This record gives sequence, structure tokens and C-alpha cells, in this order.
Amino acid sequence: MPEADDNMITFTLDGEEITVPEGTTLLEAARMIGKEIPVICYHDATTANGLCRVCVVDVNGGRLLQPACIAECQHDSIVETRNERVERNRRTILEMLNSAVDLSQGEAIQEMMMDYGVDESRFPDAKRREHDIHDDNPFYVRDYNQCVLCWRCVQVCAEDAQYTFALTLGERGYDTHVATAFDIGMMDSPCVFCGQCIGVCPTGALKPKTEWGLEQGMSPDEIRQMTRIPRRRKENTE
Repeated sequence: MPEADDNMITFTLDGEEITVPEGTTLLEAARMIGKEIPVICYHDATTANGLCRVCVVDVNGGRLLQPACIAECQHDSIVETRNERVERNRRTILEMLNSAVDLSQGEAIQEMMMDYGVDESRFPDAKRREHDIHDDNPFYVRDYNQCVLCWRCVQVCAEDAQYTFALTLGERGYDTHVATAFDIGMMDSPCVFCGQCIGVCPTGALKPKTEWGLEQGMSPDEIRQMTRIPRRRKENTE
């Protein structure tokens, strides 16, 4: 670790004293010493927004747990990334997500659920999100029944990467969901079908059309028909 100076922060992380540059987040510091903190909304390609709260850690035994993806390291602080309080919080968040959406296609999230002993039958009376599957283009489908509202796809479609702004947020409160502007079809949106939104999706809510077709038991001919790119009609210039 680098030597301490005015621009360095020294603190204790899970019993180990470490020194990091000022402005380093707790998540970054943990990764520096090989400790993994679970994340859902955070992705290396997008701006950290602290939405999901799965990455929370205990800082100085404070009243509130801190989201490691955005909380910066503080000098002389004592941080625990996994104690009983932290584990209970992460487990509850995963149980709440599981009660609202289909997490079966999120491999990393499924591993988290096993690691934290999630009770999948908890919150049996919770209202589950219900959305129609958006099959409006030959490249990918949008199944928001699997969406955990991490906003990764919205971010990567906007300033974080593509600057296309095809995806946005629709409605408010419990009805909040990822959408296109005015809910227009993807073929009529600014989407350039780069696939970056699919790449950052943690749950399978966005999936390539071929993969989705195979999961539905479609034949190769059906998949070819479904993924055929429509030809643009030539404008009459006469």
C-alpha cells in the first residue's frame, strides 16, 4: 500500500489497516485488497448510483449502513464489509427483490441468494411486477418481469457510453419501469442496436432474440424468420 500523506486516507477494513488515495470508494478499496462486495446496480462501465443497497457496509457502527459503491473512505474509520447486521440487510433486500420480479435468469444474483441464505418464500403476499414482453425488433426482447430497476441499461444507453438515449424511465413509484420515450417501438426509437444494454443487464430482462427463441423452443426456421431485418421501403423520388 502507498505511504500516507495529505492526499491519502488510512483506515481499517475488516480488521486490516489500509491506505488509499483520497476519494477512493469503499468498494474500490475492498477490491484493492481482494475482498469482494456484492453489487447489482453497480457496473464498471456505468456511473455508480447507490440504488440497490446490496453493497452496504458497516462504517463505525453507525445508525445507517453505507453503500460501498458511492461512499468514500474516511480517515481512521473502521469498516466491516460482512457482519451479522450487513448480512441481514443484504438478505432482506434480495428477498424483497425476489418477491417482486423473476430473478431466475440472473446468475450472479442467484449465487448471492445462495450465499446469504435467502428465503424465497418470504413476502408471499407481495405484489409481483407484471409486464408484457416487448418483442418489437429483430435483435432482442425486453422482459421487464425480470427487471430489478438497476438503471444500468438506461445509463449505458445515455452519457455513460452510447449517447443514444433510446431508453429512459417510465411512470413513477411502484409503476416505475424502463421504457422508450412515449413508449414507442424500438424500431422507431433512436436505438442503434449496439447491444450494450444487453451486456450490462444483470437479470436477463434484455436478451438477444436468438437466445430467447431457443428458450421458447422455437425451430431454426422460426428463429430466422423472427430475426429477419425488415427492408426499408424505397421512397418514390419521381
